Amino acid sequence: MSDNEKYDALKLDNQLCFPLYACAKEIVRRYKPFLDELDLTYTQYIAMMVLWEEKEINVKDLGKKLYLDSGTLTPLLKRLEQKGLVVRHRDDKDERVLIIAITPEGEALKDEAVKVPRQMAGCVKLESQEAGELYRILHKLLVGFEE
Repeated sequence: MSDNEKYDALKLDNQLCFPLYACAKEIVRRYKPFLDELDLTYTQYIAMMVLWEEKEINVKDLGKKLYLDSGTLTPLLKRLEQKGLVVRHRDDKDERVLIIAITPEGEALKDEAVKVPRQMAGCVKLESQEAGELYRILHKLLVGFEE
């Protein structure tokens, strides 16, 4: 084995992780101007997406859905609460469980946020079939990490 072959695994062009990382970073960057209009960061936006759908969820389940740990979620949820978009309270049945619920103000933000996916579609140059296939593959990867 030559030295070139020996170190092929260390070439940036041979890394699956690099284009995933670079694309994720670029996509979040492209979200920024749209989310600035909503006064949300990307992570706050995805948390709100869950809350628009669920209305109420415990922090542990929210973390699982978003692949975020409590160290990231706690300050994020505090900021959303300060903005009046969510409220936090303890579960009546188990005080160790923290529940996050959307407020009327948070629900109203949904009407403004509905335009963001359309705006982002203009930034991502994929046909709908390609986007669907990429989504399927990425979710397959995520599920594999959970096992």
